[in-house]
Amino acid sequence: MPIEPATPAESPRTVLLTGAAGGVGAVLREALPARGYALRLLDVRPVPGEPEAITADLADREALRAAVRGTDAIVHLAGISLEASFDAILRANIEGTYRLYEAARAEGVRRVVFASSNHAVGFVPRPRAGEAPIPVAAPRRPDTFYGLSKGFGEDLAQLYWDLHGIETVSIRIGSCLPAPVDVRQLSLWLSPGDAGRLFHAALTAPDVGHTVVYGSSANTRLWWDLSSARALGYEPLDDSEPYAARLLAEQGELSETDPAHTRLGGAFTTDPPRWRE
Repeated sequence: MPIEPATPAESPRTVLLTGAAGGVGAVLREALPARGYALRLLDVRPVPGEPEAITADLADREALRAAVRGTDAIVHLAGISLEASFDAILRANIEGTYRLYEAARAEGVRRVVFASSNHAVGFVPRPRAGEAPIPVAAPRRPDTFYGLSKGFGEDLAQLYWDLHGIETVSIRIGSCLPAPVDVRQLSLWLSPGDAGRLFHAALTAPDVGHTVVYGSSANTRLWWDLSSARALGYEPLDDSEPYAARLLAEQGELSETDPAHTRLGGAFTTDPPRWRE
């Protein structure tokens, strides 16, 4: 739904961060406490340097409910982040996200920030020079079972808003890395600094209902529309362009005919990297 820019609400005090041991989790473990959040960490793996983190699977309903209890909001990153068998994606990403929302409903948590992905729209053609950026309202075209699970998560978030009044910001994350590593990422890069700004805005913006946003920095070569993210109060400060000359010299421009270059999801549309099951 459209959101008018507004002064952010008071930051939630305690946030459950699922998937805290992952790459984006590591970024937010630093960025959110710097903005005044107290984090409760959960992951199926031990979180490096965090002996008090909860080590539990999302399939463990009792442990999940205990982790959710008493928190003010949830940032949900947990799950498989590459392609895998449908059974594995079903257990971790689809059933796991459902259990997370059920725990939030049962414990009265009213705000979730869901880590969706650009792979929910991976088969959408990338815009060429001079074409309009991809809008959030573009039809979803997942490129993998992984991307399909992110579309499910967005729909589940909408259902729990309509049925139970749980607000969610679903962030279709691009490439959240210290620096872009290939030419495609020049268009989708989300810097660690901007990741902190975006997740903070998603946690504090009022009256979001269920809002879907693209998650990237203010890249010169941006492929998608950041207006719904900016409406939350997100003001990206970084741009991938300082990395462009080196990456283009090493890799060349993107092909106009290779499907791995012409679609938003990149290699996920042709030969997706696999999760080790």
